[in-house]
Amino acid sequence: MPEGSLRGALNRLGIVVVLLALAGGLTAPVSAQAVRLTVYTALENDQLGPYKAAFEADNPGVIIDWVRDSTGIITARILAERQNPRADIIWGLGVTSMLVFDDQNMLQPYTPRGATELKPAFRDTKSPMTWTGMDAWLSVICYNTVEAKRRGLRAPFTWQDLLNPAYKGRIVMPNPASSGTGYLTIAAWLQILGEEKGWAFMDKLHDNIGTYLHSGTAPCVRAAQGEYAMGIGFDARGALLKSQGAPIEVIIPKEGAGWDMEATGIMRGTRNLATAQRLADWTVTRKANELYNSWYSIVAYPGLTNVPPFYPPNAEKQMVKNDLLWMAKNRERILSEWSRRYDVKSAPR
Repeated sequence: MPEGSLRGALNRLGIVVVLLALAGGLTAPVSAQAVRLTVYTALENDQLGPYKAAFEADNPGVIIDWVRDSTGIITARILAERQNPRADIIWGLGVTSMLVFDDQNMLQPYTPRGATELKPAFRDTKSPMTWTGMDAWLSVICYNTVEAKRRGLRAPFTWQDLLNPAYKGRIVMPNPASSGTGYLTIAAWLQILGEEKGWAFMDKLHDNIGTYLHSGTAPCVRAAQGEYAMGIGFDARGALLKSQGAPIEVIIPKEGAGWDMEATGIMRGTRNLATAQRLADWTVTRKANELYNSWYSIVAYPGLTNVPPFYPPNAEKQMVKNDLLWMAKNRERILSEWSRRYDVKSAPR
């Protein structure tokens, strides 16, 4: 072959090689690109990292993008977006909120693999399921022993004890319109006492409340810091603060603790259905429940009995008889009435 022809052939071959390389470079990342799941949640901020890392380690090629807020706020956001859902899946939100979504046909029916092994109370009764439970959390009183001693305040052992005039301005609790802990707490009072006596109890308690905060974590934190003598909050946060050295006692009142369970459900209309199903499958595994159990004593998977340090003993036996469906159906009515009566003391958002 003449030199010129050889040079031309090599040049043409080089161009083909370059084009093939470019084509491979453009298509390879697309085929290997991770799927990003938008996950709405009310999990605690310090749970987000460990939960994300554990799932992603078992599911290469999937990345969780969290959208996190307190229960009431994230619930309101999901409802506001129902005509154009932004979330692929919900992981870690009160089941009373999930029941509201289910009633409005917002959840994708799907029974995760292994879900039938969960405790019956933590499973949707429908087939296929629209939600599965993770863990239960309870309302408690975080009582600062140092601050209380300084002010001569006795420890409360019943909900009624909180009406003691000596506690005026010394108690902080969550706003139930913002906080799932706040809502499960007032829903328990209304169920224990009946609605008439329940609202009368809250009228009197309102006199002793310093402020209503917008998360279930904040009241125990404020009590632990000594800003208030006691905070009505949730069990796991109180136990964690005490394990970190806070001078608090975590008290379940004798009448019993209000409670809700965290749950998972896929949003109807997600464009990442198969990947959302992978996450739903993972959330019901023993491994996932062992992670939940590092925070909460009561989890969905049978046989897991870890009690975190300083967690209230025998907590499961002190849970009130709770009608979760009633809580879901009456949520808006109860929150509207609560806001009308007491929102004047709520902290700025």
